[in-house]
Amino acid sequence: MGAKGRSAVVLLSGGLDSATALAIADHQGYQCHTLSFRYGQRHKIELEAAKKIAQSYHVKKRLVMDLDLDLIGGSALTDRIPVPKGQPLEIIGAHIPVTYVPARNTIFLSIALAWAESLGSTDIFIGVNALDYSGYPDCRPEYIQAFESMAALGTKTGTEDHRPVKIHTPLIEMTKAEIIRTGTDLGVDYSLTHSCYDPMPSGLACGECESCRLRQRGFERAGVPDPTRYAARTSP
Repeated sequence: MGAKGRSAVVLLSGGLDSATALAIADHQGYQCHTLSFRYGQRHKIELEAAKKIAQSYHVKKRLVMDLDLDLIGGSALTDRIPVPKGQPLEIIGAHIPVTYVPARNTIFLSIALAWAESLGSTDIFIGVNALDYSGYPDCRPEYIQAFESMAALGTKTGTEDHRPVKIHTPLIEMTKAEIIRTGTDLGVDYSLTHSCYDPMPSGLACGECESCRLRQRGFERAGVPDPTRYAARTSP
């Protein structure tokens, strides 16, 4: 709890992982600034979730930035590529899926780094996870370590002030169930969060994409009721 009063930038997508990361930063005493992106994602409903989550924590400042990553495409989340549905849970994460958005976390963390530097902060929180996840390469510990090394070389904070930037990844070695239990203990209202990659026009989660499937299994294994309203559920 030694971070009381220190500023931190928290990447907040609106999903359960980023909400839990925010709860942890808040619990540790950081003065939280949340950063979300409208990047051309098909599940832009997540931004409404991010807004509600940020409001529930009374964050210092909430910033939403526009990035037209749909102009680049190359992902089922930003292009006219179907989102895979109903995949067996055991194959999720075995390969980098079509829902991977090219260099997304590098882009997001770079902007978070710029904002943190302008705030005089050396702390950035991101809810990446390398266990119950979709297999994205920019969610792994070695990637985070490399980004910290880059930040030390490419910022005034690192080169002149000699203050190392810390990318906090409190969830990186947790299962989805452990994340949910941690958040539940911290009072996270998971009914505010949104995980689905391909929601219905009504806002219902599809229940069949990899993100919905991992969320469902996480709540089941955590023994915590899943507050999500699904259009369908795929049996494990």
